[in-house]
Amino acid sequence: METCVAAHRDCLRNPSPSGMLPEAPRLASDQPQDDSAPAGRRAERKKAAHALVHELLAQGHSRRAIARHLGWGLNTVLRYANAERWQDTIRDNRPRPSRLDPYKPYLERRFAARCTSVTHLHRELVADNAPVTYQMVRAHIATLRGAPADAPPRPPTVRQVTGWLTRHPTAPCEDDRANLKDVLARCPELDTAAGHVRDFGEILSDRLGARLPAWIDAVDSSQRPGLTSFALHLLRDLDAVTAGLTLHWSSGSIEGAVNRIKKIKRQLYGRAGFALLRKMILLQ
Repeated sequence: METCVAAHRDCLRNPSPSGMLPEAPRLASDQPQDDSAPAGRRAERKKAAHALVHELLAQGHSRRAIARHLGWGLNTVLRYANAERWQDTIRDNRPRPSRLDPYKPYLERRFAARCTSVTHLHRELVADNAPVTYQMVRAHIATLRGAPADAPPRPPTVRQVTGWLTRHPTAPCEDDRANLKDVLARCPELDTAAGHVRDFGEILSDRLGARLPAWIDAVDSSQRPGLTSFALHLLRDLDAVTAGLTLHWSSGSIEGAVNRIKKIKRQLYGRAGFALLRKMILLQ
């Protein structure tokens, strides 16, 4: 099946059948916002806490007494008490300034020029008397190595698509099933091959060996690379394959015994002779 998927590798990279790019999500800045009235559970908690602190202050309680009464830290009570509006207690989660900030554009240019060695970049900054540490440079380069947030998702690989097609339909997660559905919608040839794989899975799991000749003819007529050769090879010993897909008996126990003997033989290689090997096989 991997050969069949590899033959349609271009279908994994192409966009959706309509040829249109997905609509970009609206940014938070594009949506109307009211800075004076934040919403959400956190905002409701802030509003209630601000009202409670100012109510206790109006009753004549001190800030320390309010902190002891509510079980809060004194700094928390002071923050609510000093804020005229409850909206002022919501802090901005802005990143703290770093000593590396003035040198980040330089690191980004060097990284774009394929200089990705953290040690080399740190030496360049130190030679320029930059007050930065190795850990600072390494952390920023790690963010540059990660995919940017607005980059399109990477197309699935041939091995990933092969795994989605050959596993049980309920095994992949919802995201994998959605990605597989998108790939099959872009490539009718892979969709046909996926149907053949599902039919063979039903024959294998439900022991429907009588349907095998019809399945081989259908695969042969579709001429899918890799899959057609597999189906035609089954004709070399069709009776045995049909019996294996129909009867409840199998050589699984014999193959397991052979595998156990081989494991014991490898464990004793170079340590003992045939007599000990025979005893261990019979005793186990």
